[in-house]
Amino acid sequence: DRNDAVYRTRRGKLAAIVRQIKECHAKGQPVLVGTVSIDRSEELSALLKREGIAHNVLNAKQHEKEAEIVAQAGRFGAVTISTNMAGRGTDIMLGGNPEYMAKSELRKAGFDDDVIALATGTSETEDEEVLRARALYHESYEKHKEAIRPEAGKVREAGGLYILGTERHESRRIDNQLRGRSGRQGDPGESRFFLSLEDDLLRLFGSDRLMGITGKLGLDDDTPIDARILSGSIERAQKRIEAMNFSRRKNVLTYDDVMNQQRNVIYAQRGEVLNSDNIQAKIETMIEASVNETFDFCFGVDDRSAWKFDEFRNHYMGLLTDSHDLRYTKEEVEALDKEALRTELLDRALSIYHGKDALFATVEGMKPDAMREIEKVILLENVDRKWMDHLDAMEDLKEYIGLNAYAQRDPVAMYRIQGADLFDQMVDDIKEDTVRKILSVVPRVQKVERVQVAKPLTEGFAGGKGSIVRKPAVSKKVGRNDPCPCGSGKKYKKCCGMNQNTGD
Repeated sequence: DRNDAVYRTRRGKLAAIVRQIKECHAKGQPVLVGTVSIDRSEELSALLKREGIAHNVLNAKQHEKEAEIVAQAGRFGAVTISTNMAGRGTDIMLGGNPEYMAKSELRKAGFDDDVIALATGTSETEDEEVLRARALYHESYEKHKEAIRPEAGKVREAGGLYILGTERHESRRIDNQLRGRSGRQGDPGESRFFLSLEDDLLRLFGSDRLMGITGKLGLDDDTPIDARILSGSIERAQKRIEAMNFSRRKNVLTYDDVMNQQRNVIYAQRGEVLNSDNIQAKIETMIEASVNETFDFCFGVDDRSAWKFDEFRNHYMGLLTDSHDLRYTKEEVEALDKEALRTELLDRALSIYHGKDALFATVEGMKPDAMREIEKVILLENVDRKWMDHLDAMEDLKEYIGLNAYAQRDPVAMYRIQGADLFDQMVDDIKEDTVRKILSVVPRVQKVERVQVAKPLTEGFAGGKGSIVRKPAVSKKVGRNDPCPCGSGKKYKKCCGMNQNTGD
């Protein structure tokens, strides 16, 4: 692994890359050029075509074909330009890869890819075609393995596979993967990165300082900079980008963790409802909680003159109360037992709920326990609808929660707090809407009426009932000063009647 060659400009770097490839190609040393994008691959390919150097360009568009080309990138004098994703997982062997050569012969012999995949495996089979392909594959493999042995020796004498990186990547792991494609299994090899101070990585981190150093040294575009200070700057730049990317991923996971906790809670409760045959106890608990919370809100203060009878009555109007309930004089309010009133309202709500069983059991065609299924349907419908609304609310919250950083508050902590508040509000809404629907649900009896679907065949025909009487069309003469019938708003004589003979 040689030190990085750093140039002042991209133009100088590309010229140096082409010179290095020509030097390796002249002595037969195979070269694998790693680029960061398809555009950079095409740009370098155009320069090599101008120099008359034969090469292959891989852009991860045809994975199977490109894997074969990468496998042969170790042949004598081969030049291959590849992005990071092209040919991943393919071993580059010096002199060529006999496995891919044998597969190529099987394709030429007319075997399809499925048969080739079975032929190269070790699974037991009685298929004659697979057995024939397997025999041909092993024969071809041994033949090519012996044929490439002399060529592999020539490649080793030339120095092995030369890995040429055109840019440093944001992650050092990717650079190390590219370097690791050379020098496999004790074979010789070289690797070197060619960089410029105009590359994206160096331009974002520390390029101005390095430009100043090279300016003081008076170096031109074609002179490489080989100094330890540059290697340290490049490594620090990569570490900073890796730290930034790690922080982004951690931030995303932190936000997702809040939603994941809420999702686990709501899905667990939903699954409990789905798997339960009787949720009557759960509904009773929800009714009691709803009545108690509303009661505490309206009658929780010690000052009896501030009790909100009208608000409680209006909240449950038509469900638990009517217009005559909770109307007391001042003296009656002072003598009222609050806990006795709470118990009375709770008993009334539960009595209405339990009366639904008998109400639905009397409906023709319904099972005696039809109310149990109705309860599940109402609760699940509310959970699904409220949960979808909650997801939208959490997405909206995530959009603007970052503004808390301007107020010196941690956006993630505020997202947790406000997200928990939204979740609690959703749970309360599910409970309240479920209670109101349970208390108001009644059987719907559809009235069956006979409706005439088709009209009699005689209608509309001559002699039939309701036959159409055709009247002769009557033409009404339009006066010259009348509004024109075309709708223009002008007089007839100034519009459509302008060219009409006055004698008409």
